[in-house]
Amino acid sequence: MNIKVGISTCLLGENVRYDGTHKLNRYLRDVVGNYVTWVPVCPEVECGLPVPREAMRLVGDPENPRLVTTRTGRDQTERMLQWSGSRLDALEGEGLCGFVFKTKSPSSGMRGVKVYTDKGMPSHKGVGMFARAFMERFPEVPVEDDGRLHDDGLRENFIERIFTLARWQALVAGGAAAGDLVDFHTRHKLLMMAHSPPHARELGKIVAEVKGKPSASLLDTYRRSMLEGLARIATVKKHTNVLYHAAGYFKKQLTPDEKKEIGEVIESYHGLLTPLIVPVTLINHYVRRYEQAYLSKQYYLNPHPHELKLRNHV
Repeated sequence: MNIKVGISTCLLGENVRYDGTHKLNRYLRDVVGNYVTWVPVCPEVECGLPVPREAMRLVGDPENPRLVTTRTGRDQTERMLQWSGSRLDALEGEGLCGFVFKTKSPSSGMRGVKVYTDKGMPSHKGVGMFARAFMERFPEVPVEDDGRLHDDGLRENFIERIFTLARWQALVAGGAAAGDLVDFHTRHKLLMMAHSPPHARELGKIVAEVKGKPSASLLDTYRRSMLEGLARIATVKKHTNVLYHAAGYFKKQLTPDEKKEIGEVIESYHGLLTPLIVPVTLINHYVRRYEQAYLSKQYYLNPHPHELKLRNHV
């Protein structure tokens, strides 16, 4: 499965910043890069500006700012907007499963970018010009910036959404028969419950309406609801509920000591004494030991490669 994810070029170590440097993120390039195909984008260089170049900033209305060079005051707004339109047309054919933007960049920052008034006073309410255009064109594609990805929960959530969207794209590309959609929904049920129980119920109702081959409209409705639900952070409380739900599938097999152990491990996670990987690993152990067919297919227990070590920190 070829998972394509857009990324600000400087985060891959390319010297494309205004001062001729980069902002290499080794985790993204060297770890996540083993499982996704990065699609690098540098708005400022790709729209024709040199390296090095005069720094730029956003000026004016935060909702509709201008992109202006800091020293000479040259307005680069139209250049950036025209290029963005053509670049987004090209990206539409890439089937991106996500995008990682450069924090606070006037072209690529997805939030909290400085916008200066005509008197030179900054606010932190801006969005980079290209990032805004991207998110408006592709509102369902998961996006984050490199700064926010230092947060363990946000990082796990973002990468989880990338892999889920990639599986969805593979489903649709394969024709998405009724049985395929039911299987997809079944395998993602616990994952959805960990993010948003209301969305999990809504998706169940959508699948229940399938008669024959799912229509394009039904698939679109399912995708939108799924991605909306996954965008909600899976909290410790919601994870705990799902873990107990999963443990319930072994109530006839586990010995009293094993039941006590699994309860203690889940409560240890609930009390923030151990990371999520601990109860998940124990449940996976019982899945293999007792050959629990339903849980063996649940992406909740294996949503992304173990090598990413995401659940070691949440």
